Amino acid sequence: MDKSPDAFRTISEAAEELDLPQHVLRFWETRFSTIKPLKRGGGRRYYRPEDVLLLKGIRHLLYDQGFTIKGVQRILKDQGIRYVVGIGEGRPVESLPTAGDAADEVDFVSETAVMPEPVSEAADAVEGHAAAPRGLKLPSFRPAPKPAGLSAADRDKLSDVLRELLDCKRMLERAREG
Repeated sequence: MDKSPDAFRTISEAAEELDLPQHVLRFWETRFSTIKPLKRGGGRRYYRPEDVLLLKGIRHLLYDQGFTIKGVQRILKDQGIRYVVGIGEGRPVESLPTAGDAADEVDFVSETAVMPEPVSEAADAVEGHAAAPRGLKLPSFRPAPKPAGLSAADRDKLSDVLRELLDCKRMLERAREG
């Protein structure tokens, strides 16, 4: 039986929907203070639909766009939660609200939400490695600026190729783990 789109998700359901291991979601909670699932007795996590959209946006920025954790923290701080949620919804980046447009940001996550704190030096050492198997060091990189000489269609093709390569990288990582 499928759940309603408005239903809360357990960590296993959220992880399955995002195609991520559960430990990655727990790790992200330590790096992104804006991720605040509800916790019931025994510490069981329940993700609201908005939480899942935020996680989708973070996943897209980390895995598809190649941002580091610190880079996504900066986007959350500079552009706001709604901007990243919009990315999770699959909306075009140009049409997304920025922090200046969204005055009700705090209502979105929780009344106790705070802006992300800078990560420690130890976290810097593993930055960008949220889904990497133990011992496997993945490169941290930021997307290159858009080349001035390429048309929009060529840039779109390159973005598609990059997305496919990142998907291949994830499949290789899973094969190495299994």
